[in-house]
Amino acid sequence: MTDAPRVELTPSAADLLRRLRAAHGPLMFHQSGGCCDGSAPMCYPAGEFRTGASDVLLEDLRVDGVEESVSFWISRSQYEVWSHTRLIVDVVEGRGSGFSLEAPEGVRFLIRSRVVGT
Repeated sequence: MTDAPRVELTPSAADLLRRLRAAHGPLMFHQSGGCCDGSAPMCYPAGEFRTGASDVLLEDLRVDGVEESVSFWISRSQYEVWSHTRLIVDVVEGRGSGFSLEAPEGVRFLIRSRVVGT
């Protein structure tokens, strides 16, 4: 087993998180297997999305310049599908879900992935 993080941020994603943190306070991500933008990570103010037994905490992400970590949660069903993958949070142009904090910015978070050894 490796100590490599299960979730990473691209520099663009880290920059956006710093801006969102300044505007909204502490943050969290949740990725579900739901419809519509369910395969995209959703960014919320920390604690606004209620997690439970059907969710897995993958990583507490450290972002330079942000005091507290950004927790990254995934639904258990998605975790089972992505368990051998490193998730890379990136940002692309275009509007994502209206529920995620970055939506008004004209960008959206997107997951890229890389298979990791078992």
